[in-house]
Amino acid sequence: MDFSHSVAIVTGGASGIGAAIVRRLLDGGARVAALDLDPAGSPAGAFPVQTDIADLASVRRAVDAVAEHFGGIDIVVNNAGVGAQGTVEDLDEAEWARVLGINVTGIARVSGSALPHLRRSASASIVNVASIAATAGLPRRALYSASKGAVAALTRAMAADHLAEGIRVNAVNPGTANTPWVQRLLASSEDPQAEAEALRGRQPHGRLVEPQEVAEAVAYLAGPGSGSTTGISLAVDGGMQELRLAAARS
Repeated sequence: MDFSHSVAIVTGGASGIGAAIVRRLLDGGARVAALDLDPAGSPAGAFPVQTDIADLASVRRAVDAVAEHFGGIDIVVNNAGVGAQGTVEDLDEAEWARVLGINVTGIARVSGSALPHLRRSASASIVNVASIAATAGLPRRALYSASKGAVAALTRAMAADHLAEGIRVNAVNPGTANTPWVQRLLASSEDPQAEAEALRGRQPHGRLVEPQEVAEAVAYLAGPGSGSTTGISLAVDGGMQELRLAAARS
């Protein structure tokens, strides 16, 4: 896919899925800015910009810096987010505010700041990274699921709001992916090997999703080849959202 005339912003672009997206867009010829709280690990070739998406002033400075550096913005990938574990009984008010402020309002901050630049693009696209947690009930993920369900709803609303302006808005819903956050989660569990087997086993294809697979889906939705696609959430989850396979017989 040719992105040689495109400028892209990827939030959370210094690690995990975000870094894979940055590399994929760079490989396609895009000029890419990696916005991250700590951009030191951004892939080679990216324009690293220190950004706190929980802070509107920080976001506006970062978006303006990208537009000035590259001369415009065509693609925004809202990938940055934080995890949360627990039931509604376990989580306090401050944690709800923090997670929703990053995972949901952070998308509004970045997208809203980028819209004046996207309106001047001939092929403008926003891709939000949601999660399988938006469509499947997962244990001890109440707050995280609420935030990602909100991302899916926000994606549809944004698509409706900005279609007439020539801006497409879509989302990807990754399954459990092989990311640093998941590896930290496994390392902190009582039985990391058993927990890893459980995570792999709940996805019908029997393994974790690789960040590069999510990046390919983002590239499709961000590129002009998907010009008739807007308002969707594309599952990249090994069939977890849609498939119900019979248990293997011993």
